[in-house]
Amino acid sequence: MRSMWKGAISFGLVMIPVKLYAATEQKDIAFRQVHREDGGRIRFRRVCSIDGAEVPYEDIAKGFELPGGEMVVLTDEDMAELPLPTSKSIEVLHFTPADQLDPILFNRSYYVEPETSGGRAYALLRDALERSGRVAIAQVALRQRESLATLRTRDGVLVLETLLWPDEVRSADFPFLDDDIDVRPQELRMATSLIDSMTVDFDPEEYHDGYREALLEVVEAKIEGRDIVQPETAEVSEQPSSLADALKASLAAARGDQGAAEPPQRRTRSAKAGAATKGADGKSGGAKPAAKRGRPGKETAKDTGKGAQPARASRTGRSGKDASAAEDTGQEPTPQRRTRRRAS
Repeated sequence: MRSMWKGAISFGLVMIPVKLYAATEQKDIAFRQVHREDGGRIRFRRVCSIDGAEVPYEDIAKGFELPGGEMVVLTDEDMAELPLPTSKSIEVLHFTPADQLDPILFNRSYYVEPETSGGRAYALLRDALERSGRVAIAQVALRQRESLATLRTRDGVLVLETLLWPDEVRSADFPFLDDDIDVRPQELRMATSLIDSMTVDFDPEEYHDGYREALLEVVEAKIEGRDIVQPETAEVSEQPSSLADALKASLAAARGDQGAAEPPQRRTRSAKAGAATKGADGKSGGAKPAAKRGRPGKETAKDTGKGAQPARASRTGRSGKDASAAEDTGQEPTPQRRTRRRAS
């Protein structure tokens, strides 16, 4: 078990350092709300009822609603200023007989374990309580809420049991209590006799949760029959945790769009300008001799006896050659079709 609270039992002038552990747990079968069609989990989001925006956890505060609909907002700073004198101690107030406590007051039970340095004082309080037949009435603050509690012994361990405050127990105001209902003595004797015949020592191990066992059988039968659904894994996009993170992500996305590749037309014009500039400098991409352009080049290939392959230059390649030729002659590039007609 994992401890959920650390503090000390304040018993007169004695301080006993202890840890608390949850003594009970629920054995209910846990279900998830899913979409009937595909088994996808149903998710709930914290959405503001005014602007419809999803609210991050750090922006959520406690609100006390007034009868007129107005809201009093309490921040963490407001809650921190509240006095909790027993925040780290189980303060024993007095002792009382155990049979004077109404079980309706019992709330939650916790095992109390001593720290190494408090083992002897812990055993002393435990043995004294067990011998006296009384329980200790104490106050303790758990999860920022102060509660009334009792300390009692169970199987050699101290048990802290939180109690409800008296104003948290509802009154049993029912109309039949005002009626004068007569009970016959003979009926009362028969009911008492029936109770006596059904009286046995209580053994909790004799009882079990039949509904939970039947529900588990239904689930296991579906598993064996492969009557199950494998929901698709949905990609969960990470949401910005704050406004600053959202602005940074938006700025990075905007810069990425500006640094993207230029449109095709702009890239073509840039390539033409670069080819013309290099041709003028005479370093690379300049005009080639006329014998190596157009149809005369093909005739030369025939004279050498080599099978010339048809030219499959792309439109971009032809444009680059025409641009280079125009740079040499100072004229506009001539379309390829006109060059073929003049040559013929």
